[in-house]
Amino acid sequence: MKTPDTYTEIRAAVGALCKTYDSAYWQKVDEARAYPEAFVDALTKAGWMAALIPEEYGGSGLSLTEASVIMEEITRSGGNAGCCHGQMYNMNTVLRHGSEAQKRKYLPKIAAGELRLQAMGVTEPTAGTDTTAIKTTAVRKGERYVVNGQKVWTSRLQHSELMILLARTTPLAEVKKKSDGMSIFIVDKRESLGKGLTMRPIRNMVNHETNEVFFDNLEIPAENMIGEEGKGFKYILDGMNAERILIAAECIGDGYWFIERATQYAKDRVVFGRPIGQNQGIQFPIAESYMEIEAANLMRYKATALFDEKKPCGAEANMAKHLAAKASWQAGNVCLQTYGGFGFAAEYDVERKFRETRLYLVAPISTNLILAYIAEHVLGLPRSF
Repeated sequence: MKTPDTYTEIRAAVGALCKTYDSAYWQKVDEARAYPEAFVDALTKAGWMAALIPEEYGGSGLSLTEASVIMEEITRSGGNAGCCHGQMYNMNTVLRHGSEAQKRKYLPKIAAGELRLQAMGVTEPTAGTDTTAIKTTAVRKGERYVVNGQKVWTSRLQHSELMILLARTTPLAEVKKKSDGMSIFIVDKRESLGKGLTMRPIRNMVNHETNEVFFDNLEIPAENMIGEEGKGFKYILDGMNAERILIAAECIGDGYWFIERATQYAKDRVVFGRPIGQNQGIQFPIAESYMEIEAANLMRYKATALFDEKKPCGAEANMAKHLAAKASWQAGNVCLQTYGGFGFAAEYDVERKFRETRLYLVAPISTNLILAYIAEHVLGLPRSF
């Protein structure tokens, strides 16, 4: 397993790009609840959004480990990687299970920035994390599938031409296992919007573009199915494991940002004739948070190593995401407490980053579901739900 220090060139290059999108840029975007188009365009032109695409299709052919470093550097530099991480983890579903024809059709255009694959339609209002209970259906009629149903929390669809969609192709009552009978499709929004696909933005606590999506007899070409019919749940797990690992890296970047800011402020802020960082009541929480971030970082690299070696990594991906999200949230609390009242002022960015990192204790999977997974699948305890 490579150490974080191996990736100094990636860190330096991504960090240099991020420096051109400073605190004022992210504050302006956040205040306007806007999508950071300029930043994402710059990442795309620099080739970072095509990091995982093999060189033969116009990408860089990097590993998930290296992609995780890119995500970490964005958040560590003060940005919000939630605007672009979808293309990273959605890519793995296509790379590992897409046909050669699909790869040649989409990947070069994604690498060139002509298409974006930012959105994944999985979660539904009545299913939530219970993915096997989804109700969106895709029924084959000739050379097309007709889709009906609804998705929720489908992020970045307004800024993506393509979406990965999970739908049930065999009724739940007709399958032996609940996870059978679901299939994955590539949906081209340009061909679908207003022709069976509609979406409604969801206003939320964070500047995170996300939507409800409605399917009303949407027709999708049969050739847009990824892999075999009925095996979509298995395929999408690769994307979900990548998602959890990349978000763990983002949380680690956030955590380091909080620690660095809290440490510097504790050195600079003088109260009662001494820097507040001289007080153990300030020192100890920062030191503890730093250790938690460092520990989560090690689990992140363990998970990415397994993923890149195409070995089972469900437990490690979940643990990395859980530990990193907790550590980042703890660091955010410590940073806000260290700043005191000034932490609530938007000009310092602490309150913005505090809101952004809080999301990951809930999404893309809640901490309780991760605990249940580890209890059952790692420790062998009885299933709790």
